[in-house]
Amino acid sequence: FVVQNAPVKIARLRLRNVKPAARRITATYYAEWLLGALRSASRRHVNSRYDANSRALLASSTWNPDFKARVAFLASSHPPHSITTDRQDFIGLGGDLDRPQGLEHWDLGGRVTPEGEPCAAFQVHLDIAAGDSEEVVFILGQGKDQAHTTELLKHWRKPENVDRAFAELQTHWRKMLGRVQVQTPDPAFDLMVNRWLLYQTISSRILARAGPYQANGAIGFRDQLQDVLALLHCDPARARAHILRCAKRQFEEGDVLHWWHPPNGRGVRTRCSDDLLWLPYATSRYVEATGDVSILDEETPFLSAPELATEEGDRYSLFEATSEKRSLFEHCLRALQRGITRGAHQLPLMGTGDWNDGMNRVGANGRGESVWLGWLAIATINGFADLAIRMNRAELADSWKVRANDIQDAIERSAWDGKWYLRAFDDNGRPWGSESCEECKIDSIAQSWAALSGAPITPRTHMAVASVGRELVREEDQLIPLLWPPFHETYRDPGYIKAYPPGIRENGGQYSHAAAWYGFALAKLGDGDRAWEVFDLLNPIRRSASRSDAEHYRVEPYVLSADIAGAGPHAGHGGWSWYTGAAAWSWRLAVEEILGLRLHEGEMQLDPHLPKDWSEVHVTLEGPAGSLAISIENPDHLDWNLAVVTVDDISLKDTMISFPVDGTTRNIRVQLTPQSDGK
Repeated sequence: FVVQNAPVKIARLRLRNVKPAARRITATYYAEWLLGALRSASRRHVNSRYDANSRALLASSTWNPDFKARVAFLASSHPPHSITTDRQDFIGLGGDLDRPQGLEHWDLGGRVTPEGEPCAAFQVHLDIAAGDSEEVVFILGQGKDQAHTTELLKHWRKPENVDRAFAELQTHWRKMLGRVQVQTPDPAFDLMVNRWLLYQTISSRILARAGPYQANGAIGFRDQLQDVLALLHCDPARARAHILRCAKRQFEEGDVLHWWHPPNGRGVRTRCSDDLLWLPYATSRYVEATGDVSILDEETPFLSAPELATEEGDRYSLFEATSEKRSLFEHCLRALQRGITRGAHQLPLMGTGDWNDGMNRVGANGRGESVWLGWLAIATINGFADLAIRMNRAELADSWKVRANDIQDAIERSAWDGKWYLRAFDDNGRPWGSESCEECKIDSIAQSWAALSGAPITPRTHMAVASVGRELVREEDQLIPLLWPPFHETYRDPGYIKAYPPGIRENGGQYSHAAAWYGFALAKLGDGDRAWEVFDLLNPIRRSASRSDAEHYRVEPYVLSADIAGAGPHAGHGGWSWYTGAAAWSWRLAVEEILGLRLHEGEMQLDPHLPKDWSEVHVTLEGPAGSLAISIENPDHLDWNLAVVTVDDISLKDTMISFPVDGTTRNIRVQLTPQSDGK
């Protein structure tokens, strides 16, 4: 397990001898010191050594100056019988990690040398009497410097400290994940909502920023700003802190780093168009949910650097911060001023990517326009207008609302394709996502965000979302491709998305992030049945219901995959698991939209959109100083309708429920009832 707030990973083994005689066994821990970019350079840059005083394998690297003082370590509660720092010694010549040759020997060779491919393998011998047991602890970690490493080793080598930390870690996760607990007629739904989706979001996306397919640890500006919106129930303080952290990665002109690496903040400035809009979007949602207006007055600096030259696609650097600080509200305003652009159709310019980074050449010359970005702009402006009113800037709110109306008018005037909305116009003014296109006739996100933008729901909105169900959803394959048909033979160049084989990742595969948005759209339109069906299609438990299903799916059955292949021999294979924003959006789809539990000003707003065959749902919500126990009853099998609410047996006209502040529990009964004809 990984210790919370400590740079160590601990493996605790308790081995029991059930044989009638004593026996000797070996226990070996193997680790590769460095991953990602350092692996290719590891032969020359990693210095491995054994420290006899601390009985630990140590490693350091001067390759990256930001981390040159740090010391990685591998040690055990038992003294080593054998060690090696050479990967070939452990795996064997021509061997592999499925059956390393080192585990077939009583000795790893003992070589500690800077040559070869460095690793850490630490073997201990255990003599266990008949019927007895023995515990061994392995500690893998990293210290800030040699002194810190020595301190960590001294502390974590003691089994009692490990036991205490493990108990504290279990308590931490129970508390964090227990803030929202649901009980529905669907156990697979409950498993994902009650534990795995939030655990995936926090552990992989927020803390590690890594997964099996993604190991660089960077913070993506757009990525984690979306992720933390799923923490408003369980950890709003973390969401607040992250919003302010992102504000520090905004340039004076209003654009932002596409991603950056802690601790020093080296990152890349790009021409991606949507990144900067997520700051005001996330800020407005945070303030709406918590009522914490004080965040808008928090002052942070900007980054300062010359803008990208005409010939520059991007620039990676350690950018300087300004000495002058401005309020978060000012940061959000500059994001809008920079990000809400106008092209020939009066739509926002697409730049070198607008959430779909793979479409990086649709607007690379500065003329291409994004229909999807127009919808996001409307949603962001609406949220910012609410912030402006809170800041007594009504004139600012009014002017930006006019701009939102202009964007919506432009979309309706130029981007309606007859049955759905276009995806974009390229630099030459030609449409993508049109029925006239041979490839990418329809793209889901331009349809979903027609419902998510906050713009008035119209017959076109219903038709566009219905087109996703008709043209993209493949229930027989449990797939919702991002777009279809995939790019393959078209002479037009949308960008590197076309380099993916047809049906892989964004190129016609299911991009789960976008599929969750489709579920949101269905719920916004009142279709609880279909919204749940989308969640069910996303649910990895369903994809692993049998051994053959699991073997075909190929990834973990308890975390979401970012993408699932949509064509060819790979159809149905999962990819890019753990590290995906789909986890946070899917949790919000389940809790905020299907169950209808949405925070507003620190209170709970009830607006369920249940599947019609769910007759009853129970939810427990933990607030800062009290809890809500909510029962949602659906005796008439409705997916959405009027809700009759009683609180502690007292009827309410409102669906807004406050949390108790005295440590007690309020009992809420919500009954869905048919609308009367006169409503």
